[in-house]
Formats: sequence, structure tokens, C-alpha cells
Amino acid sequence: MNAYLASVIEDVKSKHANEPEFVQTVEEVFSSLEPVIEKHPEYEKVDLLGRMVEPERMFTFRVVWMADDGTWHTNIGYRCQFNGAIGPYKGGLRFQPNVYPGIIKFLGFEQIFKNSLTGLPIGGGKGGADFDPTGKSDAEIMRFCQSFMQALYRYIGPDVDVPAGDMGVGAREIGYLYGEYRRLKGAFENGVLTGKGFSCGSLIRPEATGFGAVYYLQNVLEHEGEKIEGKTIACAGFGNVTWGICRKAAELGAKVVTLSGPDGYIYDPDGVVTDEKINYIVEMRASGRNKVKDYADKFGVEFHPGEKPWGVKVDICMPSAMQNDVHMEQAQQIAANGVKYYIEVANMPTTNDALKFLMEQPGMIVAPSKAVNAGGVATSALEMAQNSERLVWTEEEVDKQLHQIMNTIYQMSVDAAEQYGLGYNLVAGANIAGFQRVADAMMAQGVF
Repeated sequence: MNAYLASVIEDVKSKHANEPEFVQTVEEVFSSLEPVIEKHPEYEKVDLLGRMVEPERMFTFRVVWMADDGTWHTNIGYRCQFNGAIGPYKGGLRFQPNVYPGIIKFLGFEQIFKNSLTGLPIGGGKGGADFDPTGKSDAEIMRFCQSFMQALYRYIGPDVDVPAGDMGVGAREIGYLYGEYRRLKGAFENGVLTGKGFSCGSLIRPEATGFGAVYYLQNVLEHEGEKIEGKTIACAGFGNVTWGICRKAAELGAKVVTLSGPDGYIYDPDGVVTDEKINYIVEMRASGRNKVKDYADKFGVEFHPGEKPWGVKVDICMPSAMQNDVHMEQAQQIAANGVKYYIEVANMPTTNDALKFLMEQPGMIVAPSKAVNAGGVATSALEMAQNSERLVWTEEEVDKQLHQIMNTIYQMSVDAAEQYGLGYNLVAGANIAGFQRVADAMMAQGVF
């Protein structure tokens, strides 16, 4: 490996050994960049990579909120404004009890290159809190969101930093956050948050990540001379992303046959294809129970407690739940089942050793999450555009732009890999294409 590249990776490992997710994503991205760094020795002179792995700004804050029983509770809020070289910081807020600086920095670092791939003027950021919304009342959620925004509002804005949703943060939470921001600022700056819902947001934003993932998948299939119609898909989770995949796959003649949750996974051989089944995913999510077994009970299908769905024989695996869901054991199951298409959707859903193993499998095509799931943030940027124009685009217009962006992301990844003699390597291509745009902007703006 290039000496400068290796030294930066080792420095990250040394400095951030207590943040394994962040170290993992730096290694994953930088492992693809050797031909680029060899071609651009000027990067080392200005320590471009060393600057790129350090956030421009990261801060924590206290979030105090009152439960319905009158007791007070304190959580930690985070915002990482990682890189603003190509636009205002842009990235979601995650409310989960396991949130800590390593998770926020991993997500923020991934966001830099994902946002770059969209071709839109948005930088990379991420935030959240170690708050668990499970089992909380609507009033408790509202009070937490209001307290969170009271601490954050000074540091965000339509041209500064534009948060959105992530795990534990949907349209309801974004609505409460925006309402408090509007109250505090005394201005209708609706471009400060995305994912706001139809009243002041964008159509198809909730399903955009899933829709975009399927559009990307179609490009991969077309490269292999295949169509999506008739394909079986294994997904994980049952949140917005998986719901969007189910909807678009069903519309195009494919079927998702697995969903998963903390309690296990379901196998539905007929597929999550009817309106009743797809709509029930929304009900499951809204119930707050977080149990995928509810689907099995409702529709009389197999439920496998405490297991993951990656042993099911399908045409396409689309891990769509959370980071590091697929370890070496699951990767070996996937390979043994002869799966041809491994399409990452969740942020970094595969451990680095498992990802390397899958990429080495003869005939298997692996696509990376930072490209595949970029449709969500791309549609957020389209929401920002609508907010700036004081217009609301039709569903057809938003969907058309999303489809075009996903096609472009795919082609940029293919072209970047070929440019550096890497063949049809979608993982390396996405890393290189995303990196190059940010690197060019950082070099043009001077050293700081």
C-alpha cells in the first residue's frame, strides 16, 4: 500500500482505537484509493487525507427532558459537521441508545462520499443522541425533540448544516424538531431540516432510499443482461428503507421474501408484494413493538427467532437494517447459496473481512451502500431545492430526478473503476468517485 495512505490509516487506528466503527469505515474507503493517491503526490504535501479523516467540527450537548410521570432525564446529543467542502453539512439524526462518538463519526465519514456521489452541493455530517424512543409516548418524544433543538439550533441553518432523519427519527420527530426551530428563530426557514412530510417537505422522501436502491439494482442487472422481474430478494429490518424496497420491487415484478427485527426474521415465499402486506410494515413500525414476528402472526408465514435471514436461498441479498449485520459466517452462507447479487443498502452493513470475502467470490457482484442508499439524501437535497424555490414538485418529477441521480451514481462508479484499471469493481469505483470530487474541492479552497 502507498506509504502515505498506510500512515494515515495507522494514525486513525492509533488515535481512535476506541471507535471501531469509524476505524472500519476509514479502512474500507481508503483501501480503494491507492491508484488515486499514487497519481496525485500533491495530496501528501498538504496532508489531504489527514485532514479528511478529522471532522471540521464535532460537539456534544446536554438534552434534558421530562417523562410523563414528571421525572427528569438527561441524554447526550451529538452533531458532527465532518466536511463542508462541496456544500452545507448534510446528514441524519439517529436516536438510539447505542449512539456514541464512534457511531456518529462513522456515519458522518460515509456521508461525505455518499453525498459527493449524488453530484449535488451537499457536504457530509451526522448527529443524534443516546435516547431510546422505544416505548416513549408521543408527548415524551415531542419534549425530547424540543430540548434537543434548543441546544442545536444555533449551529444549523439552510446554508450551514441541514439535518434529516435516521434510525429513531422519522417525519414525526422531524416535525417536532422543525417546530421548535421555527419557534426559536421566529422565521420559516423550512430548508433547515429535510424529511418534513408533505406539508413543507417533499413527496416520496420516506421511500426514497428504498426506491433508489432498486433503481441502482436495475443498473447492475442490466449490465448482466438480466431484468428485475421474477427475482427474489432477501432484506433485513422493516423500516422506511426496507418498506421502500418492497414497494418498488413489487411494482417492478420482483418480490422481497424476508424481513427481520431484533427478535428474528420472517420468510414469506409469496413475497411482501400486496398492498395489505406492504402497508402492514408501516403499522408494525408505528406500533413501537419492534417485533417482526407480528408479520408472521398476521400472515401465517415462517418465523425464525433469534436468526438473521442470510441463509435463505434468493437471487439478491440487500442488507437494509444497520451496520455490521453481515459477518463472515453470514457471508459464507450467502456464497454457499449461490447468490449472484449482494447489494448493500444500510450504512456499512458488512464487516470488512466479510465484504472482502464476498468481493472475491467468482461471479458475485457486490455494490456498496454509500452508492446504493444515496437516493435518500439525494431526495433530501431535492427537498432543499423545493424549499428554496417555495415550490412543491409532483411525485413524478421527484421520482424522475431520483431515478436519474441513481443512474448517474452507478455510471460514475463504473467509470471511476475503469479509469484506474480496476475493471467492474463497484465498491472501489464508488469510493474513488466520491473521494475525487471532495478532494478537488478541498485542494481548490486552500489548506485549513
